[in-house]
Amino acid sequence: MEEMTRSEVNKIWENLTIADNFIFQKVMRKKRLCKRFIEKILHIRIRKIMFPETEKGINVRRDSKSVRLDVYVEDDKGTLYDIEMQTTDYADPAELPKRTRYYQAMMDMDVLNKGEFYTKLRKTYIIFICTFDPFDRNLSQYTFRETCAEDATLEMGDETTKIFLNSKGKREGIDSDLAAFLDYIEGKAPKGKFTETIANEVEVAKENKEMKVEYMTYYMELRRSEERGMEKGMEKGRQEGRWTTLAELVREGVLTLKEAAKKAGMSEENFRKLVVH
Repeated sequence: MEEMTRSEVNKIWENLTIADNFIFQKVMRKKRLCKRFIEKILHIRIRKIMFPETEKGINVRRDSKSVRLDVYVEDDKGTLYDIEMQTTDYADPAELPKRTRYYQAMMDMDVLNKGEFYTKLRKTYIIFICTFDPFDRNLSQYTFRETCAEDATLEMGDETTKIFLNSKGKREGIDSDLAAFLDYIEGKAPKGKFTETIANEVEVAKENKEMKVEYMTYYMELRRSEERGMEKGMEKGRQEGRWTTLAELVREGVLTLKEAAKKAGMSEENFRKLVVH
């Protein structure tokens, strides 16, 4: 089983593209590329960027949902950028917008220390690169900021921006290098110096033996975790099915409540809730 898994991962590794989260993170660790990428999306110039952490994890409270940001960047002015590769098109259209909302909240809480004024909050950009159209308007770039409903020219000034890039959208109105990059995500040959450099870095990453071992370890552990989750889910389903059967036997008078509760391994009070339900 182990050898089959390694063979499978080898094949997957050979077919990885920039759209894969692992490869995307490795390529975007190149400061010059990441800096140019941000500049082309926002049409700005940045003097320099820094990576506070390789992969930024934020967990404000032990009982809160933690987030792990793919590419977390800070520029020389203190502006924060979170760049995410998103290949899963969720059935619920609210998933990605609500996710950016949560990421924003977690980033804000992460940088604001107790007792500090809210004005200390940083300017932030959350950028999702999607291999699907998240809003079905056929645009290659969707940019969202807080504006006044009564006067769309009035921005609230909270300095937060959410951007969704769509590799499936029409290319009108966006930077030519950014358009070429989105085409490259779609499997087309890289065009222009910027995208050709990214494509070269992808190949360099895939030729790196240490990186390959890292990916294989990551992938195999991910598979094991998924398998454990599936096993737990199946066991939970079997257990719930057994409880349902016992509850039905109580309703039919085959078992007493006490007998069924004992077989289910729970108190009569808790099992009574199943019967009533």
